[in-house]
Amino acid sequence: MYVLIGGAGMMGLRLAQQLLEMGHTVAVIDTDPLACQYAREKVGVMAFEGSAVSTTVLVEAGISKADAVAATLRNDALNLALVMLAKHYGVPHIVVRMRERDFAEPYRLAGASHIISTIDLAVTTMANAIEYPEIQSMMHFEQGQVEVLKLPVPGDCYVAGRTVAHIAQDPRFPAGSLIIGYQCHSCADLVIPNGSTVLESGSTILVVTKPGLMHQMIDFLGLCTSHLPTQEVAH
Repeated sequence: MYVLIGGAGMMGLRLAQQLLEMGHTVAVIDTDPLACQYAREKVGVMAFEGSAVSTTVLVEAGISKADAVAATLRNDALNLALVMLAKHYGVPHIVVRMRERDFAEPYRLAGASHIISTIDLAVTTMANAIEYPEIQSMMHFEQGQVEVLKLPVPGDCYVAGRTVAHIAQDPRFPAGSLIIGYQCHSCADLVIPNGSTVLESGSTILVVTKPGLMHQMIDFLGLCTSHLPTQEVAH
């Protein structure tokens, strides 16, 4: 895909680098010539100097052929303008970074496909890290009705050495929950386990469950926070 990023600040550049590593063609737009130079020389993406809400600059950057636009500008007013322009030029997928919640509805009306509240994400991540220190990471689906948890399997964990089938048949295993992913070590590929998959010590699992069952799931697994590795959950 060709992805156009409005804003070459910390978020814009990190996003550009990750998208580039994923195999996409990426360009950034920024008014700062030094930021553009850094994007070209250090990140390795195309960079266009100028305003990301200037139609002249957007056309030069090839917005008409963009598969996606990411608005990461310094304030919501500018991001809103970029979303509207991207919609005008027929960009099929528009992602925007939101700072103030009051802009959520205007972004939707303007045509944003995804609205990412960086403050809400940070607060939620920190709150979850405090409430559930056993969980390496957590993703919410369907407005928080379903949770996908990334959990370690330390040596003293109850499920270590047991098969998925054995675990699922245990009456204490939270009803309606599923083990959907298994990674035998940090450098291995994530696989979809079957009933005969043995959860080895030092591995990682992905579990789907309901929000109200998270403590029950952690207790069932026998996770002990004092033996868990330090997790970096945000960059």
